[in-house]
Amino acid sequence: MLQPRPSALLSALNALPRRSPAFLRHIAAQRCRRAYSLQIDTESDPKLAGIEPSKLSVAKTTTPKDLLPPEELVFGRNFTDHMLSIEWTASEGWLAPRITPYQNLSLDPATCVFHYAFECFEGMKAYKDSHGHIRLFRPDRNMARLNKSSARIALPTFNGAALTDLISRFVKLDERFIPSARGYSLYLRPTMIGTQRTLGVGPPGSALLYVIASPVGPYYPTGFKAVSLEATDYAVRAWPGGVGDKKLGANYAPCIVPQMQAASRGFHQNLWLFGEEEYVTEVGTMNLFAAMKNKETGQNELLTAPLDGTILEGVTRDSILALARERLTKEGWKVEERKFTMRDLAEAADEGRLLEIFGAGTAAVVSPVRKISWRGRLVDCGLEEGKEAGPVAQRMKDWIEGIQYGDEEHPWSVKI
Repeated sequence: MLQPRPSALLSALNALPRRSPAFLRHIAAQRCRRAYSLQIDTESDPKLAGIEPSKLSVAKTTTPKDLLPPEELVFGRNFTDHMLSIEWTASEGWLAPRITPYQNLSLDPATCVFHYAFECFEGMKAYKDSHGHIRLFRPDRNMARLNKSSARIALPTFNGAALTDLISRFVKLDERFIPSARGYSLYLRPTMIGTQRTLGVGPPGSALLYVIASPVGPYYPTGFKAVSLEATDYAVRAWPGGVGDKKLGANYAPCIVPQMQAASRGFHQNLWLFGEEEYVTEVGTMNLFAAMKNKETGQNELLTAPLDGTILEGVTRDSILALARERLTKEGWKVEERKFTMRDLAEAADEGRLLEIFGAGTAAVVSPVRKISWRGRLVDCGLEEGKEAGPVAQRMKDWIEGIQYGDEEHPWSVKI
């Protein structure tokens, strides 16, 4: 679990020479990473009880909800009849899992989640294929990331396969909420919170892991709609040694004001830049990909930022990288995880080398970008007039959705 060494961290910071801001940032990041060592253990204490699917109890609702017409579904507004919950205590470990009617939580005002943000979550989907079978997309990746997030904030870890088993049973129970039409799915939100009643700051002695579900329609009901971004350097979403690479609720609320400010100037989302060099990290709450021609060789390249602590380890990101390395490299593409700057993108656009840019995430799969506002100019991202998606973004969307909906049998698509 966490092994903070505050004295070493303080010594490292106090020892920093008074030089340029860029130098200070670099040294601080390097020394803080060494001084604050994190060892994440994704196995629960063997002395405590683990999650045990065989102990699941099910209490079905007596007031089933009416189903909304698919065209009326709004993302995250409507929920299924039931929820899955598992309590944890430091003395006993994981208690028996329960599926109950969807209901409010009852928490003391002093519960630590309210005061110190002991909360993390995941976003994943269940799909119904053309034969009526239910499928999950790479649930092992979501379980691994939830374990990393929970361990980072001193919450308990769990067996990912056991939780996937329970989620599968939960989804089967509320199967009627999954629309059969292509593009629709059941959005799943596994969440873990610290529930200890205390104002003392320390590892929670109790926690709650619960899963709720919301039927959702296509992110773009009328097809792709390319977005415009505002390059943001006055606010920072994540930094090396921080927690921006974990899926914590505390990472999201601080991004709303910059997003509102960008919207007030006519832009859909922020493009988060980092450091004096203005490294490109993420777009809104999505990972970002750039397709361009290499300046020296002319080779087509698909680039995304590396996992250096400034971006979330996205499941869709990883899927795009894997598919690109399997399929695009055969067509001469070079696929790289490396740092690149906003200046690199602007230069490529000016020289006609920027082919396309798109975000990647669970909700939309891919989100094409048309323009980026940066330093008083609009950088054209390569989309042809009248088109809403470039060929790489379109192919990635088609490939991934083909796997999600079972058109292509693939190990990533888990039939339940």
